[in-house]
Amino acid sequence: MLPEHSSVIIVGGGPCGLMLANELGRRGVSAVLVDEKSDTAFNPQANATQARTMEHYRRLGFSEEIRSLGLPEDFPTDIAYFTRYAKHELARFSLPSAAEARKRIHSLGGSWSAAELPHRVSQKYVERVLRRHAEALPSISVNYGWRMSAVRDTGDGVEADVECVADGRRQTVSAQYLVGADGPRSKVREYLGIRYAGETGIQRDFMGGRMYAIYAHCPDFYKVVPHAPAWMNVSFNPDRRAFMAAVDGKGEFAFHTQLHAHESEDAITEEDARRMFQAAVGAPVEVKILSQGGWTAGHALVAERMHQGRLFLGGDAAHLFTPTGGLGYNTAVEDAVNLGWKLAAVIKGQAASTLLDSYEMERRPLAIRNTGYARQFADSLGLFKPVPHIEEDSPEAVAARQEAGQYLERHGRAEFNIPGITFGGRYDGSPAILPDGTVPPADAANEYTATACPGGRPPHCWLEDGQSLYDTFGFEWTLLCMSSEDVAPFKQAAQQRHIELTVVRRPEVRDLYEADFALIRPDQIVAWRGNSTDEAKSILAQLLDAPSTTHKGARADSTAA
Repeated sequence: MLPEHSSVIIVGGGPCGLMLANELGRRGVSAVLVDEKSDTAFNPQANATQARTMEHYRRLGFSEEIRSLGLPEDFPTDIAYFTRYAKHELARFSLPSAAEARKRIHSLGGSWSAAELPHRVSQKYVERVLRRHAEALPSISVNYGWRMSAVRDTGDGVEADVECVADGRRQTVSAQYLVGADGPRSKVREYLGIRYAGETGIQRDFMGGRMYAIYAHCPDFYKVVPHAPAWMNVSFNPDRRAFMAAVDGKGEFAFHTQLHAHESEDAITEEDARRMFQAAVGAPVEVKILSQGGWTAGHALVAERMHQGRLFLGGDAAHLFTPTGGLGYNTAVEDAVNLGWKLAAVIKGQAASTLLDSYEMERRPLAIRNTGYARQFADSLGLFKPVPHIEEDSPEAVAARQEAGQYLERHGRAEFNIPGITFGGRYDGSPAILPDGTVPPADAANEYTATACPGGRPPHCWLEDGQSLYDTFGFEWTLLCMSSEDVAPFKQAAQQRHIELTVVRRPEVRDLYEADFALIRPDQIVAWRGNSTDEAKSILAQLLDAPSTTHKGARADSTAA
């Protein structure tokens, strides 16, 4: 049986739920995680871990473990566009392999000054790592094969009725808070009566409407394809448009194709799926279908609320993307990072419960921003249609392929070189941020300008000893000092709140931070900067005891029918 009581109940064992379990468990907060699946994901699902997510994995100590998974170390992570995979290559946007990323990271500056570069790895591999580390934490109970059937907010706590899928055993578990990270068909969101807002049902020639996913094993793929390997392979022809990510670099692929009006996902057989795959390849090749199923593209949806009473929403339960740009899974991870430290601070009595209101205030605008960017990428790719003669052997076809290649090269660069989206998310206007009157750089997808303006990611640099500045930060709060002034007021204020505060003295980064002090939150966000520590007690009080922004009239409890 599950623990009857914990501090937090997590419904959903995908990236958001598992990351939240790690954030809470590392802080000694007890949590019970339930997921009706029997195990972590079998299908590849998301395939791109953005650099900011990798920085959070680094903060937790397992970024190298993640980077060693997926594609071979020397496998290129290019994005390549073809008429068909074994036919004409139209464009290619080249990106470094995992081995190259390790070498290049120390020499990069400007938009890509970071502790980590992106990594192309299937979500199914990432989930296994997240689960293993969560299960190693004494305060965390991970339970796959258990479904939640009802949830109740009692005012001073929450209760959830859960059932073992295998044998029907039932019990009620209680906690102080509950987080629904249970996907797009979230029972938690349904019970709360919270709807998605935004756009759905967007139709495009590609990446809009009915899609079909095939998890395929095709070890001969690289024998029949005459082009250099790529991580992402996109077919561009009037007959079978598709995108396909290499899963292991040896023969496993996550293949997704647009369905035509006459194709019904319910009627597609394994042989039909095999023909779809072979049509995109453009050559006869033996393929084994590991799994198959339909899904719908054309979503840019965000829940109307992400917090109600003692219940929270995160991941796909809170926002649903069309998977261009690889933003859905990465946004879900940052939901967990943001909520994890706040729940821990409130549960430990370090902060007022009103701090939790800042979760929705910070994350919902970012979800709207990110779903908007994903829609732009889907429009750019899906509304650009191949001409009927693009595969022919004629001067007109050669010209059409050249024109398409130029467009797709620009698109690939726009969709996959996105440091601005990756690093530029900000929490301006949040009560858990103290503005200093400066204005941050404008938001731009393909360009990132580092700034210590409170509300965003701290500027990064590599230190003379080869260490990342981020590696000097503490796991909780960090006071970055660029002067020799006394920091006793901050130490005393933190001690009074029983907050772990790491003091890092780095006068050499003064020009980068443009102040004598910067206070870094546990989620590695600049909370405050200034030139004096005299008001330390007031600063922490303003950040952690923010006034309530609770939605008036929101229903506090909901039970399954």
